[in-house]
Amino acid sequence: MSEIQEFFPFLIPLILLQLSLFLSALYHILTHDSYRRGTRGLWLIVIIAGMEFIGPILYFLFGKEES
Repeated sequence: MSEIQEFFPFLIPLILLQLSLFLSALYHILTHDSYRRGTRGLWLIVIIAGMEFIGPILYFLFGKEES
């Protein structure tokens, strides 16, 4: 248990960043109708299957339509 506690200062910010990226991508997908590439269903699968960092980052780079 003490080995895990050593990594808490590093893990907590990463978990918060991951969660905020996921939630912001999910919110944007559910509240917008048009995307640069793909459909709503595709981007939901991408961010849920790649929930770590890659899914939301891919959405913001390739899917989010410029306002």
